[in-house]
Amino acid sequence: MRTWFITGASRGFGALIAEQALQAGDNVIATARNPETVTARLGEHPRLLAVKLDVTDETEVFSAVEQGIKKFGRLDLVVNNAGYGLLGAVEEASPTEIENLFKTNVFGVLAVSRAALPHMRRQGSGHIINISSIGAVQAYVGWGVYCATKFAVEGLTEAMAQELAPLGIHATVVQPGFFRTDFLDEQSLVKSKTEIADYHQTAGAMRELAHSYNHAQPGDPQKLAEAIYQLSHKDKPPVRLPLGSDTVALIREKTAEAPALLGQWLALSLSTDHAIV
Repeated sequence: MRTWFITGASRGFGALIAEQALQAGDNVIATARNPETVTARLGEHPRLLAVKLDVTDETEVFSAVEQGIKKFGRLDLVVNNAGYGLLGAVEEASPTEIENLFKTNVFGVLAVSRAALPHMRRQGSGHIINISSIGAVQAYVGWGVYCATKFAVEGLTEAMAQELAPLGIHATVVQPGFFRTDFLDEQSLVKSKTEIADYHQTAGAMRELAHSYNHAQPGDPQKLAEAIYQLSHKDKPPVRLPLGSDTVALIREKTAEAPALLGQWLALSLSTDHAIV
């Protein structure tokens, strides 16, 4: 029997992944700022531990992990799912809005990983799964700061995968495309308080698009949860896992662009090395 630690588990991807794990007979430490929302969503269960956790509070993070270890004795899978979006042009985003976003989307991932890894190292096994975004494959107008947080998670995960491989521990960053969750609702999305008229055709247009696209996304969240569960059983999981036809299409497009980019700028790119004498 394996034990999962899932952040942001009261709704969306987190709740669906927790349900998948419980149905399969695993233990789940499901965290949320209000643990009552977890039990309201998932019900009472002997293999479920609902724990209060604000991922921006490192003391709470370490306490939540210790509570899980005390109850179940081990950690096999950590899913860093807690996060939210910030919609607005880079210039429109305030320092406070930017700082708060990074505290949750990046520093929260770091805190949970740092709290979990000592236990995984003692076991000589484990898997850290960080939920990123299609916005880490390519940034979009209006999503610059949010995409920056997800690019950061990509870099952290790639380095962790290399650092942890000799210890028998895996790290994977999952890149969901646009899934039909509540991500574009007010409870998961902050819009910058400042709106600048000059960005009407870019960030402003994206605000309107986000509103019309809400709950019309192509991805099925239940199928994502099933995919994460399949990933959890892989002996050699990938460092990156794109999920959704839109993410796959974008990766193919970006990959196809690379040769042209290198070809056009190759001379300048190679001109910066020391001259070979």
